Amino acid sequence: MSVDTSTRATPASSPHRRRQGLLPEGSTYVAVGIALVGVGLTLGPILYLILGGFRTQGDLAANPTGLPDPWMWQNYWEILSQPLFWRQLLNSTLVAVATTAGVVLFGTMAAYPLARYSFKGRELVFVIFTTGLMFPLTVAVLPLYLLLRDMGISGLWGLVIPQIAFGLPVTIIILRPFLAALPKELEEASFMDGISRIGFFWRMLLPLARPAMVTVGVLAFIGSWNAYLLPLLLLTGDPAGMTLPLGVTTFQGQHSAATTMIMAYTSLAMLPALAFFLLMERRIVDGLTGAVKG
Repeated sequence: MSVDTSTRATPASSPHRRRQGLLPEGSTYVAVGIALVGVGLTLGPILYLILGGFRTQGDLAANPTGLPDPWMWQNYWEILSQPLFWRQLLNSTLVAVATTAGVVLFGTMAAYPLARYSFKGRELVFVIFTTGLMFPLTVAVLPLYLLLRDMGISGLWGLVIPQIAFGLPVTIIILRPFLAALPKELEEASFMDGISRIGFFWRMLLPLARPAMVTVGVLAFIGSWNAYLLPLLLLTGDPAGMTLPLGVTTFQGQHSAATTMIMAYTSLAMLPALAFFLLMERRIVDGLTGAVKG
């Protein structure tokens, strides 16, 4: 006589299956909760700073954590109506764009032979580039300032050249595996069609490496926009020749009692870089993913 064991196994296995199904769902809730806490910790100070620019001094002192009451648009309008703010915005934009162009161009040109060619001392050259990560700008800023002064380099160009140099190590580290992952057959086919190595670099390699180039470009732009220590040494004097981070310090010194005005000025100085980063976020992830796969 046969015994049907299928019904006996079901009660014992059902709780186990339910537990297995609940684990991923519970883990998802925990992950979402942690993500929301991280978002709150990140966006909280930014939102507080932006909203603080819409407040009066009395409102900020009476209710520091509340919403503006009344909303003071005049704080932002007074800053935007000053030609000095737009001049400093233009300076920061010029320095950031020039730095980004130099980092992307020279970084790609340096990463190309390190990724595609085999020659004696290639790894040593790569190690020399990567050792640049061991010397942050804060450590070398004073000798760098003295060197630039002796060479007669000052002003905005005195910011662009060192920032390009200090941006190359990260750029090469990201670009090298990305360029090495490109098919060699494509390069060989280009040579058979009569394209030189330089022609392959400009006509084929750069379009294919665009995701990684966008990634390093965004990182270089954000780093240049937020630079403070080197501009502090090189751009002292005329406020019209300063970048926005220095402009915030100068404005704070002139309006030390107007906390809400300082918050408004800081928000305006931060928003261009923040908006640029948010617009390019997806491209940054794509470029880093391609570099890791390479």
